[in-house]
Amino acid sequence: MRYYTSLPIAAFFFSLLLTTKPVTAQAQEESFTVEYYYKIKWGYANDFIDLWKKNHYPLQKKALENGEILKITAEKPIMHSGEDTRWDFKVTVVYKNAILGIGHEVTDQYKKQLYPNPDKLTKDEKYRFELILAHWDVITENIELK
Repeated sequence: MRYYTSLPIAAFFFSLLLTTKPVTAQAQEESFTVEYYYKIKWGYANDFIDLWKKNHYPLQKKALENGEILKITAEKPIMHSGEDTRWDFKVTVVYKNAILGIGHEVTDQYKKQLYPNPDKLTKDEKYRFELILAHWDVITENIELK
C-alpha cells in the first residue's frame, strides 16, 4: 500500500527535476522576492511592529546598504478581513539573488556589530515571536505584462 501512495509523490518530484532551470545560474543572476506575512495576537500588532523595526529592520537595512538586499517594504492592512485570512504585518524583501534570499545568513553577520548586548536582543526577539499566531513566507516572481 505504501508503494502506491508514494509513487505519485515520486513522479511529482521527478517531473520538477525535468522542468526546472538550473538553480545555480538562475539563483545568482535574478533578484529573489519574498513576502513575509505575520498574524499577531489581537491587540499586539503595534508591539510586534515596533519590535520588528527596532531589532530586525536594522539588520535588513545593513544588508540593503551593502547590496545584498535591493528593496524592503513593510505594510499593514487598513481594514480587517476574516479570521482565517487575516494578516497583520507584511514585509516584502527583494534580495539580490536567491542564494542570499534563502535562510537568514544574510543578516546574521551584522548582529554583533549592531547589537552589542546579545542577551537583550534574544529576550526582545523571544517576546516578538511569542506574539505571532501564524507566519508564512511567499516567494514571488514578476509576471511580464505585454
